[in-house]
Amino acid sequence: MTPDDPLLTILACPLDKGRLHLLPARDGREEALYNPRLRRRYPVTDGIPQLLPSSGEQVTDDDHEEYLKRMVP
Repeated sequence: MTPDDPLLTILACPLDKGRLHLLPARDGREEALYNPRLRRRYPVTDGIPQLLPSSGEQVTDDDHEEYLKRMVP
């Protein structure tokens, strides 16, 4: 996925239906979509977002702060 991918405008969190933000791959972590409201991270595997509620993972406070800094608007 790229920051200008039109798919990003229609993807939504499966739990609160809100906007997701792209987290580029970095430091050995795969690309992901992030919901800062619920602090949930959804992986993007081979370019395919994994948006089942069970695919998301809760993140720590430290990770949340890091993700806020690297979110692509």
